[in-house]
Amino acid sequence: MISSNDFKNGMTIELDGVLYTIVEFQHVKPGKGQAFVRTKIKNLINGNSLEKTFKAGEKVPRAHIDKKPMQYLYNTGDAYVFMDTETYDQINVSPDSMGDAIKWLKDSANMDVLMHGERIIGIEPPAHMELEVTHTEPGFKGDTAQGGNKPATLETGATVNVPLFVEIGDRILVDTRSSEYLKRA
Repeated sequence: MISSNDFKNGMTIELDGVLYTIVEFQHVKPGKGQAFVRTKIKNLINGNSLEKTFKAGEKVPRAHIDKKPMQYLYNTGDAYVFMDTETYDQINVSPDSMGDAIKWLKDSANMDVLMHGERIIGIEPPAHMELEVTHTEPGFKGDTAQGGNKPATLETGATVNVPLFVEIGDRILVDTRSSEYLKRA
């Protein structure tokens, strides 16, 4: 059990048998009455978000999520196949469990498979990935006066905004959590 006073962004809790992750929280101390914690939580199974208020100090069961490092192998059409890097066991992950991680799938990429007990609840890509730009419009000389950006499609299919000097074939470092360009690799 964890106190609502100890909530942190990204923490996983269990309410009525459903797993939620805390997206954001705010401790509120009104002039009169008891303090409370206003939260925005996201259902880890179906992705729905909701707002919930907890009394200050209220105990909530904390869900224990195991992160297992695995390597992405291939897509079978109805599932994504990952291999345990220690035991070489292969598991199938449904597209419903993938969430936003689908846009970062790259052959042989190492990712964390999130498990609650024996059930797969999600995939977490590495925080930063080096990827190749497969499509972007050309930047023209003199376009840099405002330091603008342009969209670029990466080898995984993800689209990120990049500086005007980035061209097709360049390898760039991308933050997978915010889908932001970091630098040329």
